[in-house]
Formats: sequence, C-alpha cells, structure tokens
Amino acid sequence: MQQTDPSNAEDYRDLAGHDEPALPRRGLGRHLRRFWPIYAGLAVVLGLALLPPLINVNRFQRRIATSIGGSLGRPVHLDRIALSLLPLPGFEIQNFVVDEDPAFGSEPVIRANTVRATLRLSSLWRRRVEFSTISFTEPSLNLVHRADGKWNIESVLLQASHIDVAPTGQRRAGATPRFPYIEAKGARINFKQDQEKKPFSLIESEFALWSSDPNQWRLRLRARPTRTDSSVSDTGVIELEGTLGRGDSLAHIPINLEGQWRDAPLGEATRVLFGDDAGWRGNTALTANIRGTVGESAITTQLRLIGARRADFVPQQPISADVHCVATAMGIFHSYEDLRCSWPPEGGSDSPIVALTGAITDIRHPEAWNIQVGTSGIPASTVLDWLRVASPGISNEISATGKLSGSMTYDGAGSRQWTGQMTLLDAGLTNSAKESVSLVSGVLQVKLVPVRINSGAATGVQLMPASVLLGGHDPATLDGHFDAEGYSLHLTGAATEERLKEFARATAPLGLGLGGTSATDTTTDAAAPAVADTPTEPTATPAHVDLTSVGRWGDPHNWQTQTAAHRSR
Repeated sequence: MQQTDPSNAEDYRDLAGHDEPALPRRGLGRHLRRFWPIYAGLAVVLGLALLPPLINVNRFQRRIATSIGGSLGRPVHLDRIALSLLPLPGFEIQNFVVDEDPAFGSEPVIRANTVRATLRLSSLWRRRVEFSTISFTEPSLNLVHRADGKWNIESVLLQASHIDVAPTGQRRAGATPRFPYIEAKGARINFKQDQEKKPFSLIESEFALWSSDPNQWRLRLRARPTRTDSSVSDTGVIELEGTLGRGDSLAHIPINLEGQWRDAPLGEATRVLFGDDAGWRGNTALTANIRGTVGESAITTQLRLIGARRADFVPQQPISADVHCVATAMGIFHSYEDLRCSWPPEGGSDSPIVALTGAITDIRHPEAWNIQVGTSGIPASTVLDWLRVASPGISNEISATGKLSGSMTYDGAGSRQWTGQMTLLDAGLTNSAKESVSLVSGVLQVKLVPVRINSGAATGVQLMPASVLLGGHDPATLDGHFDAEGYSLHLTGAATEERLKEFARATAPLGLGLGGTSATDTTTDAAAPAVADTPTEPTATPAHVDLTSVGRWGDPHNWQTQTAAHRSR
C-alpha cells in the first residue's frame, strides 16, 4: 500500500478517508488573518485610552501659556495640562486664568476651571500645531468700564485684529494658521464700573467666535439677564449675532450686529433694568441693529409692549404698542446724536402719535441730555384709554372728545428741567349712561413749571383754569398743580349736586369725594371735610362751591369746602 506523507499534504485524511482537523498552528494563522483589523482596532483604542496618562505634557505648559497670552495680549496661567486622544486628539487645561490689565483692576478677565483644545490633525504633518476648537466650560468673564470710557477688552480686540489668520472653515492648512472655533457654555458675564461690580450680569451664556474670512470674525451670544441684588426668575433671553472686522484702533473696527431681548415679562424686565418691580405686567420684546464702526454707527431699535397693564388690577383694554427709534452712536457708544423715536413707527398705516427727538451727550449723565417730546394730535379718547390702564377708577361709560397737541423739552445744557405745554382743543367729557351734555367745554391746557422738592429742582405740571359745566348759568373753573410728591386742585363756581357727582365719577380717582359734597347756602369750616352729614336727595338748584383737594400720591383723596354760599342762577 502506498504511504502518504502528512507533512507534505495540504489536507490530512485517515485510511478510511475521513477529514481530520487542521493543525493548531495553521488554524491560528488563518484566524489572525481573518480578524486582524478587529484586533488592531482594539489595540489602537486601548493605546489611545491608556497612553495619554503616561505622557507628561506639563513640560509644554509654559510654552502653551505664553503662546495664548501673546495672542490675547495678557498674561495667562495654567495649573495642569493633560493629553487626551478621544474622541479627538487635544489638550485638557485645568484652572485657566487670563490676568487683568492693572489699569482696570486685579480680578482676572477670564477664569475657567476646564478648557479643552482640540488639535487639527492635518496641521501636525506640517510640524505646526493648530487647534480646530477651543471649548470653555462654565467660564467667568469680567467686563470693566472705567470712568474715562475705556473698556478692559479694547486691547484684546486690537491684539486679535493685528494677527493674520486664515478662516476657521478652511479645509487645507496654509501659510497662515487657521483661527479656531472658540466656544463657551454655561458662562457668566459680569459688568464692573471701575472697581465696583454691578448687580446686573448675564448667566447661562452660550458664546461662539470664529473667522468667516481673513478680515472678519463672526460671533454669537445667547444668555439670560439677571441681578444679584434682587430676586428675579423669568427674565427672558438675550441673543446677539453679527460680525467684527479689523481696524487700526478700536473706534475703527467695523461692526454689524443684530440683537434681541425676547420672552421677557414686563415686571421682571423692569426689575432687571432698575432693580425693582415697577408694578407693571405684560410682555415686552426689544430688537436692535447696529451697523458701522465701534466709534460711529447707526442704531435702529424697536420696543414692543404686549398687554401692558398695572399689576394691581386688570383693565378692560391693556396697552399694546410699538416704539421705533433710530440714532447715531458716537464715542464708542457713549453718546447718541440725531435720536428719533415714534409711536407707532413712522411709515406705518397710522401716523406717529408721539415723537421724541434729541441728543444724548453722555449716557452716563442723564441730567445733561437734550430731549423733546411732542405730538401733533392725540385723540382724547386714546388718552382716556391710557388713563384707564393707569387707574381703575375711570368708568367705561365716560367718553372724551378733542385732540391733545403740544411739546415738552428737557434742556440739559441750560435749566436742566422740563418746559413746555400741552393743549386739548375742543375738549369734551360726557357720561354716555346719563346722555347728558359735556362736563368740560373749550380748551384744557397744562404747562410744565419748575418746582423745588426736598430742596432740589424738579418739574411740575400746572393745570390752567378750565371751564367745567356743572349746571350753573356760568361755567365753574378748575385749576391745579401736580408734581412728583403730590397734587393740589381747586374747583370754584356754580354747581348742582347732580352734576357735581357726575363730574366726580368722570374724573376719578382725583374726583373721589366730590360726590359727597353738597352745594348748600351755609358756610362751612374751611378745615372740615366736604362730606354731607346725612344723605339727601340731589337738588337741581345751582349753588356756589369753592372746593380744594391737596394730598400726596397714594393717600386718600379729600375735598374740603373753602366757602359755600347759596347763589341761584
């Protein structure tokens, strides 16, 4: 029988012709050839996970800090740098701090517990390190504004504008390094005036900065405003997006920005801006566009009020309005020229009801502004609707006719007080339920006059004598004075009790108390409240009244009789 040599055979068979398993050595080789990509991948993953902790990159810490500091123009400090290869190669920096310019204080400009810088792999083949992304986790940024108008980030912006960079999205590495995509999540932006940290700040901020072309940077910001000195909750969202360009100085840096403050309840918005709830409810939205340079730019804003009302009651018809403003910002946004605001916006279906013009010479000194507010004719019915939103005591049965026109001017360079006058022509005030004649006739006029309150200069409103039809042969006369502390009103002339009560209802809340005053032929004490002792039926016989109401805002209104002499007409 012919013998076979198993060592030379490809396959080994026994004498019965059955297949035998391949030799273990040959089987292992075939297995490795089939699954080597999987084992190689596992080895790479294990290497990427296990090798970085064994590589000490802290020796490059000073070099990296110096490089970043040179780009920002400020000293940079790092506590620790670690190499990470997953999910992409890069560095993790612990306790990243950018020092402040000593001229602006000692607190760092930027502080972040963790910063991750992701490498561009393609740049490694050119022996030059480039970062594709630099991510800050919950950093804190301090923006400082000095009394001379300087900002602490001016030098940083100028330093960045003098460095040649390629666009962030450029695919291939070139002679100029590509600008990284810089982002921050959960950031807090604080504002300081000299060494004083302001209570206003932006929290939960998401920021992004990248280069769209060699001479332009794009930025995006989304944040929530808050205050540290009051309890605020639902404050809406501030969003800002636009571009910055290169310039030889901060004033010459081109800017094109669009921003909005949306979803802000009116009460919380006033708390954020002024530190206290102004007592108004509703929703508000503010949009703004800025185009030009940092030193001189055109600004367009629009403020929208939706369902504005006082917090203590709900009127039948809240106020909804759009206010449109344009101005030229000068001096790095410290002054504003050619300021023009209109309500409603110019160019709409309705002509402007209220217009504001003027100039803000320095936003930090409101007392030096020059402002003029005027109207060519607001319907008296519109003014009455506004008053119904401000006061709950005005009946819906009261209607007004006529048009209010005039202007008011604040002269910051001169008297630093408001002056001017407003006139209501063809004035009329009627009670539709009574179907009576108008209670007011002719012209109502108010003038702004200087007053002194708490030893300081202020502006008051003087109501010039107006004719009031209260049932006498001749009209009665009403005049008064209003200022920031209180008011005084004087009503004198012939009146019937019926018309006097009707006038009280029409002029609520200031008229409250007139309804209890009786026109009689007896003289009462000047200090006694003008309230009837016992209810009596209204008389149609006119009598002479001489009534005065003096009080502070918020106190109960109290009309007192000066003289009362029965005089039939």
